[in-house]
Amino acid sequence: MTFKYAIDWLASLSSRRAAWLALAATGLMLEGCALYFQYVLHLNPCVLCIYIRLASLGLVAAGLIGAIAPARPALQFLAFAVWGVAAAQGLSLSRELIAVQEAGPYSLEVSCSFMPKFPAWMPLHEWFPAFLMPTGNCTDDVWSWLGLSMAQWTQLIFVSYLLALAVIVASRLVARRASA
Repeated sequence: MTFKYAIDWLASLSSRRAAWLALAATGLMLEGCALYFQYVLHLNPCVLCIYIRLASLGLVAAGLIGAIAPARPALQFLAFAVWGVAAAQGLSLSRELIAVQEAGPYSLEVSCSFMPKFPAWMPLHEWFPAFLMPTGNCTDDVWSWLGLSMAQWTQLIFVSYLLALAVIVASRLVARRASA
């Protein structure tokens, strides 16, 4: 496989409905994992976990927006923007959760609230309490795998989403310049 072929293939992904649906599917898988941890493993989500769930839903939204008409540049741009914002927000929230957990429950420097701060006109935690009501504490670090906490795994996942976005956007720019 030549470099030009790889760039062209990566650049073409954003024009394929299947690629956008794959993005939405991975976001849904993250939501499924969150619900598995909550309802099967009985790990209560904290307020930052709830916000991270919303960032994952942003990835689902980005994938669905891109899948509507993948060849339309305006929808591609909107989908890329939603993807970038959701992944960056998820990364930021994961980093914040890691800092809270590292500081411990008695830290005065870093903390998180017990209730989400949604707008009064959109109390999502009241509308969807089974999905968006925090029932845990941010300082609880009750799960790990391969030596990484759940917050550290979410940080890696959102970094991966940002890297994938950067690679696809960069390949589009390179392919566009090569064809000009």
